[in-house]
Amino acid sequence: MSKKIETHILTFSCEDQIGIVAKISSLLAKFKCNIVESKQFTDTLNGNFFIRQSFTLGDNKELESLEIGLKNLSSELNGDFLLSEIENEMNTILLVSKFDHCLNDLLFRVRNKSLNLNIKAIVSNHRVAEEIANFSNIPFYYLPVAKDNKVSQEQEIKRIIKEDNVQLIVLARYMQVLSEDFTNEFEGKIINIHHSFLPSFKGAKPYHQAFERGVKVIGATAHYVTKDLDEGPIIEQDTQEVDHEMMPNDLVSIGRDIESRVLYRALKAHSEKRVFLNGKRTIVFKGHRKVG
Repeated sequence: MSKKIETHILTFSCEDQIGIVAKISSLLAKFKCNIVESKQFTDTLNGNFFIRQSFTLGDNKELESLEIGLKNLSSELNGDFLLSEIENEMNTILLVSKFDHCLNDLLFRVRNKSLNLNIKAIVSNHRVAEEIANFSNIPFYYLPVAKDNKVSQEQEIKRIIKEDNVQLIVLARYMQVLSEDFTNEFEGKIINIHHSFLPSFKGAKPYHQAFERGVKVIGATAHYVTKDLDEGPIIEQDTQEVDHEMMPNDLVSIGRDIESRVLYRALKAHSEKRVFLNGKRTIVFKGHRKVG
C-alpha cells in the first residue's frame, strides 16, 4: 500500500438511483483501494447525483483494469466519471489586463504548492504583466485587442491553448468580453473573477459606484464563463462589511483582497475536482487537504 495519504480522485455523476455508492465502493474495494475522503450529494429538484472520492491505489498496474470497471459501471448507470491522479498538475493559462493583484496572488499560491496548477502562459492586452511573467519564467503573450482584431486575437489565444494542452483558462481581471464561439468551445474550463458579490455594479470603477450608493457590504464572485456576461454558474463568493468612513480607495483595496482570495478558492476547488456543473448552478464539495 502506498504511504501517501491519497493517490487518486474519482468523480461520478448520474441520475439518482438505488445502490450507486455501494457499486462504486465495491468496485474500489475489488482493486484494494482505500477510500480516504468521500462526499456525495443528491439534488432533489432534478434527481441528479454527484460523488467525489479520493483514495489510495495500492498497485498502479491495476489502474487500467479499474478504469475499465468504471467505464462499465458508468455505462450501466448512464453516468459520467473522471479518474485522475491527485498530484497531476492542471495546465493553465492566465489572462489579465491592467490590474495584477489576482495574478500575483495566484503565482504565489502556485509557488508555495497551495494550488496544483501548471501555469503555461500569461496572456494580456496590456504590457503591465510582462515583467511579472519574465520574473516567474512564464511565457508572456501581448495581444492588444481592438474592434478590428478581436477575432484574430481570440484565434491566437486558442492556438496557445491547444499548443500547451491547456485544461483551465483563468480570467484574472481580464477586462475583455470573450465571444460566444470561444465560451461555447471551452465551456466549463473558463473561470472569471467578478468584482461584485452579485453583478450589481457593472462597467468602469465598480467600487466608486458602490461608494456613491453607500453600500454596506462589498464582495466578489468567481464563476464559470458562459455566453451570458457575468451570469455563469457560481463557484465561490465572499463579502466584507464596510462603512461610511471608508473612501473609494479603501473599497478598492479591500475589494482587491476579496477578489484574490475568492479566485484562489474557486481555482483550488476546480483543480481538486470538487466542482460539478449542475445546470446553471454548481455543486462544490468543500475540502482542505493540501496536495502532495
